[in-house]
Amino acid sequence: MRETVYGNWHRHAAILPSAYVSMIEMAGGIPMIIPPAIDTTKLLDMIDGLIVSGGPDISPALYNQEAGPMTVEFYPKQDETEIALISEALERDMPLLGVCRGMQILSVVHGGSLHQHLDDTPGHEGHGGYDGTSTDHSVIAKEGSLLEKIMGESFIVNSTHHQGVAEPGKLSISAVAQHDGLIEAVERIDKKFCIGVQWHPERKGHEQLFSALVEAARG
Repeated sequence: MRETVYGNWHRHAAILPSAYVSMIEMAGGIPMIIPPAIDTTKLLDMIDGLIVSGGPDISPALYNQEAGPMTVEFYPKQDETEIALISEALERDMPLLGVCRGMQILSVVHGGSLHQHLDDTPGHEGHGGYDGTSTDHSVIAKEGSLLEKIMGESFIVNSTHHQGVAEPGKLSISAVAQHDGLIEAVERIDKKFCIGVQWHPERKGHEQLFSALVEAARG
């Protein structure tokens, strides 16, 4: 929930960029938005695949750190909701795609940790755009990964984040940034479809990722 403006009205709202909806529709799926709320895991009975979208920072307490000076916007209720949904989806082996923040919280669920601010992280200064700006860079997919099968060996992604995955926990790294080696994608190789990506494929026109998710959801 965050402050949203509709004309002259200022209200807290559960919001999602429409590009996610458009991509799922283009892939032949039917989108359903799940808001941060108490025990939304019951809603997984009504769907066949889960996308955990981009959004604000994750509470650093979840990966045993204090909040740094640039980690100023995080919502424990959203963290709680998404962790519960991810955990239940994994238990069901439900196809799952994590996008940006979604990849980061997927990593935290698996015991990983984050760089709280890339411009303060040696080797990743100036990684890309954030705070309303966007830049492009190339990523290299791991040979034999599910991501490589979907996207190819090398491709261009967008960067709109100031945090990144430092350690993916029990997840496998499936792509890194070509220019600085930052983790750009992770997978659970023991699951039918469990991928996290650091970029925003819904803004980059990477419809093949959403098509692969929908195909996996159909079984």
